[in-house]
Amino acid sequence: MIYPFTAIVGQSKMKTALLLNAINPAIGGVLVRGEKGTGKSTAARALAALLPLIEVVAGCPWAFAPSEVPNDVWPDGAAEVIEREAPFVSLPIGATEDRLLGTLDIERALQEGMRHFEAGLLAQAHRGVLYVDEVNLLGDHLVDSLLDVAAMGVNRVEREGLSVTHPARFVLVGTMNPEEGDLRPQLLDRFGLTVEVNGPREPAIRTQVVRYRLAWEENPMAFAE
Repeated sequence: MIYPFTAIVGQSKMKTALLLNAINPAIGGVLVRGEKGTGKSTAARALAALLPLIEVVAGCPWAFAPSEVPNDVWPDGAAEVIEREAPFVSLPIGATEDRLLGTLDIERALQEGMRHFEAGLLAQAHRGVLYVDEVNLLGDHLVDSLLDVAAMGVNRVEREGLSVTHPARFVLVGTMNPEEGDLRPQLLDRFGLTVEVNGPREPAIRTQVVRYRLAWEENPMAFAE
């Protein structure tokens, strides 16, 4: 289970910014800046659980709606439609551009002699949450590509003889610790909202955080209810 969003103590600005982006991803994402232990990643993961169920084609590994599935990605056109939770996808700091955007499926190309698109993390995050921890440490070329796609809602891949366009609409959440370096100003401006978070200093609030966490670890189902 995922730690409940409503159980996060305090941090009202961060929670409001996340909810606004969930309501309208066109805001452009949210960058959360703060020290470790302030619930940044917990809030991002909990946000995905609040999103409504989505309809997808049964067996499709990505979150495309049935009307959105590109033929290059799911050529069989399976008719069965099921509901599933909105995806939560983490972008690793060491990811390659191919892993993010997608590329030619080399294995299928060698086996079948045909070009097939291997969708990347942007396709997997479609209609869900794309989370980038320590976004300030992500390579500039990845950040540029990521923010461009987030702004347009579409990912276009042109490589190895492939030309694929697919929807890529998601709630972009980036977190960072300013002590580990800052973002370039032009990249900072590309996020729709920026929130500064700090750990609570009041003993009563800190005690509540610990009590909630202990209760969660003891019985997650009962705590969530």
